Amino acid sequence: MGQKPENEGMPVVRLDRQLKYQGNILKIYEDTVLANGHEAHWDYIHHDGAAAVVPVTDEGKLLMVRQYRNALDRFTLEIPAGKLDDPREPKIECAYRELEEETGFKTEKLEYLISVNTTVAFCDEAIDIFVAHNLVPSHQHLDEDEVIEVEAWELKDLEALIYEGKITDGKTIAAIMAYGRKYRSVDKKDELV
Repeated sequence: MGQKPENEGMPVVRLDRQLKYQGNILKIYEDTVLANGHEAHWDYIHHDGAAAVVPVTDEGKLLMVRQYRNALDRFTLEIPAGKLDDPREPKIECAYRELEEETGFKTEKLEYLISVNTTVAFCDEAIDIFVAHNLVPSHQHLDEDEVIEVEAWELKDLEALIYEGKITDGKTIAAIMAYGRKYRSVDKKDELV
């Protein structure tokens, strides 16, 4: 049995969309929808998109960034990431830029890992996540208001932090788990040969 198309049989029709706020990163709208025959008002947040990177050292450690997040009022441990400079910017170009800006390393080639929609209930933010091997030292290019510390971590220790509830950033969790699943399998196949 095949899957239904995403919108088939969904009794929701958008009647109106009004911009309520435009900030540096987000546009917040109020949508008027007809849902199951009833008019409703839903919040909708537009985000132009972002890219993130899992940087892997020659020793197999993952480079993470520790930075202050205003929404949580605390420092978080995350993979390097950033928003597109322009909605038309290819996400892989953004990923190359953010890798160097935040970690001070660059690479010749990024490998696509996964795509993540961060908050599907009310926001359209989509992040493409890439893996960077063969890192070459460069230097950080932080924004004037950014404070970022770069830390090298073992994959198993990051997984433990996820299960302990100490890493809660969605893109980071998805990236670490996908990276572990994909590359741990590759490593084990190599060991069996």
